[in-house]
Amino acid sequence: MADIVLINPAFDTSYWGLEHALPFFGKRANVPPASLPLLAALTPSEHCVTLIDESVEKLDFDRIARADIVGITGMSVQRRRMREILAEVKDRGGFAVVGGPWVTVQEDYFDELADTIFVGEAEETWPRFLLDWQEGEHRARYEQTQRSDMTRVPTPRFDLLKMRHYMFGSTQFSRGCPFQCEFCDIIVTFGRRPRLKTSAQVIAELEALRAQKMEIVFVVDDNLIGNKAAIKALLADLGIWQRANGFPLMFFTEASLGLAEDEELMQLMTEANFVSVFIGIESPNEASLRETKKFQNVRKGGSIVDKVRTVQDAGLDVWCGMILGFDHDDTTIFAAQKAFLEDARIAHAMIGILHAIPKTPLYDRLAADGRLDYDDQPVYGTNVIPLGMSRDELTDGYIDLMRDVYSPEAYFKRVDDLFLDDGFRFASPRAKYWRAHPWQGLKSQALSLVRFAGIYWRLMRTVTESSLRSEYRRRIVSLLRSRRDPAVLFSYAVKCATHYHHYRMATEMSRRETAVINSF
Repeated sequence: MADIVLINPAFDTSYWGLEHALPFFGKRANVPPASLPLLAALTPSEHCVTLIDESVEKLDFDRIARADIVGITGMSVQRRRMREILAEVKDRGGFAVVGGPWVTVQEDYFDELADTIFVGEAEETWPRFLLDWQEGEHRARYEQTQRSDMTRVPTPRFDLLKMRHYMFGSTQFSRGCPFQCEFCDIIVTFGRRPRLKTSAQVIAELEALRAQKMEIVFVVDDNLIGNKAAIKALLADLGIWQRANGFPLMFFTEASLGLAEDEELMQLMTEANFVSVFIGIESPNEASLRETKKFQNVRKGGSIVDKVRTVQDAGLDVWCGMILGFDHDDTTIFAAQKAFLEDARIAHAMIGILHAIPKTPLYDRLAADGRLDYDDQPVYGTNVIPLGMSRDELTDGYIDLMRDVYSPEAYFKRVDDLFLDDGFRFASPRAKYWRAHPWQGLKSQALSLVRFAGIYWRLMRTVTESSLRSEYRRRIVSLLRSRRDPAVLFSYAVKCATHYHHYRMATEMSRRETAVINSF
């Protein structure tokens, strides 16, 4: 038997982390790490597994040092903390293994600090490593020769995490994306052929999340609709499960813009109680989209704004990713992106500077052109040396755009254009169910009202900037005059809390109180 400790390191502040908003919800982290509970499920029962997410609990290195195997995973934004933890483990004589997205694309990053690394997926290599370790014959590097069969992936051991500290649950329906965006490492790690779990697997995971009292779940697929035919069948089964169980879970996910072209798919998503979707828009500059091979965003059938509005009209709130610094971008891109977000009524945009991730086509191209900054902490927030403007212009323009987009006036104009002026409605199938089951609907609405009050109370007590508190108060009072639906009130309070996170990030960068925060 091996005593195994698996660690997810703390994140630096980022768009997705919502670090500044978490106190309003009484939580320590946004979502649980997907890899740790899955690795625990893949571990033979004779071993003892402990999961530690540094986002919700401090690391006890005395405990960690007693483990036979210390496993560390992480993404690019976690890489420096990963190295610090590895150094501490090695100083204490520990045996350390590393896997996850970052070491997959930068295999030599940890050098001698890692006894073994795992490249890519680990459904086959993790159990094989444990057998090799028991025989004293473990290798320094493991990589699967074939992609994992998603129909054989076990239900993650969510019970080994402190789930009460997370805002949302997380699950994965599929891996892989059929597209070929030049900057993206997803196809490096998961390939271009989407692979899905069965409906039975997905529902088993959802029941496991319900057992942990999760009510909102992030479906972490990088493109949920990579295989439209397969996901439609799964969504249909999920809709049946939702109706049979009284719509116990609410979902949000990521998908490509082609979602707007498929009315049936959008309807299936809303019937399964998906309420928002993150779409990689990247740029309103068509030349930049073609440059980065984002051809799916320049297909005929209407403008990007038209397609976003189609998704919104279907009852899905659109969040998006935007990138600055493509070769076809000049200093006009900052105003163009701001105008696009306003026209599209997208409140939440993950705006970032183009970054070249190792092993991607973008990295190889820019390395050949001598346009990469190899400093691990580049002062400009990216390793890309831009073509259409100077590095100072790119970084300064990014910070100014973040400040402008997340100014209270600009942000709430986008929110109110959608929620108030356009009367945006989400979760309509759930509302229909509640009308047929009024007692259950009343309980759910009462809970939404209580949660709204809790967030509002924390906003008024926690936000130190009086003008910002007044802004939140004024906006909510305005909402109350036109839409008194408790579910909408709760959603709007979440919008306020999320705004505070983005606002703090932008303000601190603009005041040079923090380094450039570039989410990639």
